Amino acid sequence: MTGTDSSSAPDAAVAWTTVVVPVGALGAGVRADLLEQAMAAGADAIALDAGSTDSGPAYLATGKSKYSRDSLKADLTVLMAARDRWKVPLLIGSCGTSGCDAALDSTRDIVLEIAAERGLKPRIALLYSEVDPELLKARNTAGRVHPLAPFGPLENGTIDLCEHIVALMGPEPYIAALEAGADIVLGGRTTDTAVLAAVPLMRGAGAGPAWHAGKIAECGGQCTVNPIDGGVVIRVGPDSFEVAPISDANRCTPFTVSEHMLYENSDPHTLYEPGGVLRVESARYEALDDRRVLVTGGRFEAAPYTMKLEGAANGPFQTLMIVGIAAPEVMTSVDVFLERMQKALDDRTRSVLGLSPDDYTISLRPYGWNAVTGAPVDKGFTPRELGLMFVATAATQELATRIAKTANPYFFHFPLTMGMELPSYAFPFSPAEIERGRSYAFLLNHVIEVADGHELVRTTTIDLSSDRGGRPS
Repeated sequence: MTGTDSSSAPDAAVAWTTVVVPVGALGAGVRADLLEQAMAAGADAIALDAGSTDSGPAYLATGKSKYSRDSLKADLTVLMAARDRWKVPLLIGSCGTSGCDAALDSTRDIVLEIAAERGLKPRIALLYSEVDPELLKARNTAGRVHPLAPFGPLENGTIDLCEHIVALMGPEPYIAALEAGADIVLGGRTTDTAVLAAVPLMRGAGAGPAWHAGKIAECGGQCTVNPIDGGVVIRVGPDSFEVAPISDANRCTPFTVSEHMLYENSDPHTLYEPGGVLRVESARYEALDDRRVLVTGGRFEAAPYTMKLEGAANGPFQTLMIVGIAAPEVMTSVDVFLERMQKALDDRTRSVLGLSPDDYTISLRPYGWNAVTGAPVDKGFTPRELGLMFVATAATQELATRIAKTANPYFFHFPLTMGMELPSYAFPFSPAEIERGRSYAFLLNHVIEVADGHELVRTTTIDLSSDRGGRPS
């Protein structure tokens, strides 16, 4: 249903579809009272996202969740109880943060644990989207993999370096799972928008409104005046959609709704999704009252089906040190101080440990100066104090820590000008060296051509309602 745009052809016979989005990410905290309020008002599905690349490559490389198991179980307990009480499907995309197979399995285990504890008997569909490296190499050799900026063409050797590779699903596998009778659909890596658009598309809503509503509601309450006060409800029809906060104390406005098209999106008028492009340059956002917004004008244009690829690899190890500096002479000459300290630390490391520049890096990150942006600081700006972080990166944890220990006296007592009395800066921890462990890197930012939204997805079902004892089928 994603291949055509029905948003320009209103059909009064098509029922509106109501989807409750209780929170922006599974594990962030679902409020049972607000969810019950939303479900009591009428809903066709509960849908939410559970993953992201926002927090870096570690979660894909390791297959571990960003959020604690306790927080995931707390949210899933509330969601599964509501699903059972109101008999509507529950859809969760990008399980376990990265959506790789191991992350999806860890979420599955929590769901099965809750079901056993609560005596619940749902039919569960598991949608796996981790990609086999050999299959990907074959597709790459055949010219079916293409880079997204700023990456270049993919080398097959890069594929071998990745610990896990996932392809971002569209709505089709979710729709197929629901049509096969699933009560709960746990998805591997999925576009945030697709998991919310799936049920409206399945029920005949317009493609434009369904995709547009999914984009607006992907982060739950982020499109409201008070983003931390619960999630939202979307009602999707043939040529428009409505969005409103769940909480009576919260509001959606045309501004808060429209601005979410800019979230993680460089072009507020265009959003690329599997199987097409959402275009909203003609969209209109109208306040229905002080809480609800009606949106019209979104169009979904069909395109050859592609799935975005994400791959992450293990990197070198790092050791940190942190110091606080309030010395007035440093505060008035931060750039000079950092340049001189960097040289002194490199010189000492190479002379004492006999390392070459290819063996390590030392990075100084001055918080309170330009550690976040890296941009030049306006002339005349003088901070009151500086938080300076030292990062040694090397092939092993032992070497990274040796570098930090070797640099320690210079890092904590380096003067702006040689010959002056040695300063002592404030260090918050003892011992000063903090072994951060392994670092990680994203190596894939590409798309792969596929025949349809099912080609790279593997579906497994667990039917707890059957006499088979909940075994996979």
